[in-house]
Amino acid sequence: MLKKLALATLFISSVSHAAVFDFSGSINYHKDVVKLGFTLNQANTNVKVWTDSFRNGINFDPVTVVWKKEGSVWSLLGQNDDDASIAPGQTRFDSGLKFTTLAAGEYLFTIATYNNRARGSVLSSGFTYDNQAPIRLEDWAQPANGLNKGKNWSVHLSGVDSVTPVPEPETYALMGMGLLGLLGVARRRKTAA
Repeated sequence: MLKKLALATLFISSVSHAAVFDFSGSINYHKDVVKLGFTLNQANTNVKVWTDSFRNGINFDPVTVVWKKEGSVWSLLGQNDDDASIAPGQTRFDSGLKFTTLAAGEYLFTIATYNNRARGSVLSSGFTYDNQAPIRLEDWAQPANGLNKGKNWSVHLSGVDSVTPVPEPETYALMGMGLLGLLGVARRRKTAA
């Protein structure tokens, strides 16, 4: 979780739509959904988002979705379960999407386990597994792929202007605890002075 945020921070300062942005991390539960935002300052051509983490069954089978922000709503642009033809290094069940042209604007890329697909045409509709009890990935028999799949993911984006990580709820909690700790230290120092 923090690894992907650190990687995103490194890339944000040196942005070029010709760059390839690489992110990796892990998920814990079958219903986890990873979210990465990206921005296009102008219409771009040949935009690609893809995974190469399946590694012929070492890790879970991913489903990828790209969303575009329209007002306050995230609308579905494309969803893919299996497309290993986007970039070298992908294997059979890796996924991704190619866009010949995308308009300027804010976008979101999500990655989840197969068959945790988007339930509707807007992000607020959620995903297939949202209402299920969480199952640890190492204990879950993934449809079409079985047990003992790893929990690592690897995502790549090309043809975009900038990338913004979308922190997960536990990241906000961790940041909040850190801020409370800093406030406590500052208060003790002020009292001691």
